[in-house]
Amino acid sequence: MARISVKIAPLHPDGTECTHAVRPSGKPRDADSGCTGRRNYAVVCSSCGPVGEPHGLRVLAEPAQSAHRASHKAALSPASR
Repeated sequence: MARISVKIAPLHPDGTECTHAVRPSGKPRDADSGCTGRRNYAVVCSSCGPVGEPHGLRVLAEPAQSAHRASHKAALSPASR
């Protein structure tokens, strides 16, 4: 069985994933990088893809990440009788 990862991906305002180094404010460290800064955070599952709507703050996305990860664990555990 393949390993499933559930990550929180930072997003640019246009919805693309941001992999640039940024300041705590969310603005890019390198002004010449072409990065427009981070706007939202999305929960992304390696099996299901994007989960739910993007969140404005990373800490708001963490409960959704945990809940989605738990849903995969619940689906794998056998029903007990």
